Amino acid sequence: MKTNTPFLILVSLLTGFAFLQPSPAVVPPPDGGYPGFNTAEGQNALFSRSTGAANTAVGWNSLFGDTTASFNTGVGTGTLLSNNGDSNTAVGAAALLLNTTGSENTAVGTAALVNNDADANAAFGAFSLNGNTTGVGNTAIGVSGLKNNTSGNFNTATGDGALVSNTNGGSNTAIGVSALSSNTTAASTSPWVLTLAPTSARPLALFVFTPMAATWTTPLGLATFTR
Repeated sequence: MKTNTPFLILVSLLTGFAFLQPSPAVVPPPDGGYPGFNTAEGQNALFSRSTGAANTAVGWNSLFGDTTASFNTGVGTGTLLSNNGDSNTAVGAAALLLNTTGSENTAVGTAALVNNDADANAAFGAFSLNGNTTGVGNTAIGVSGLKNNTSGNFNTATGDGALVSNTNGGSNTAIGVSALSSNTTAASTSPWVLTLAPTSARPLALFVFTPMAATWTTPLGLATFTR
């Protein structure tokens, strides 16, 4: 577990609040409260916890394997079942199910990030980033967005099925339903070269700027883009 200043501040605040709590407002008081600011509700939720703090587990086997990790939230059957990383949030059956050491991930939706064991991924939508294992810094918003990504890093997919076929390509951005759905490679970093059609006043002119495809010719052949 990484120790840093924000972590220590949050623990201090929680500790102070524990001594200020009034009597329960409802009778009987809510169950599921355990030492270390942990909350567990459901069969085997937080079953293995030893020193982990400020975790919330709601659902069958939610956060079952968590022993020392802190600041995790799992809501739904099997969420974060194998987890021992910090600051993960999983909402939906089997979300982040197999995560063990990955930290700071957010998964909302059935089986979102189910195979993940990396850091700083965000998946919103059923089966989004479903196959991700080691890829970091990916964001998927929409059903099956980046579903087959395994090791690609820093991709952004917004829309159902966006970048669905991407496996290890990195630094791609796809916006719209099925956007870049067939893409499997990384975004190109090579520049465009724009060649204008020659005229008597302009025999040849070249401009260089950022790319999108290998070759493209404008209508009427006025210009050709190559890379």
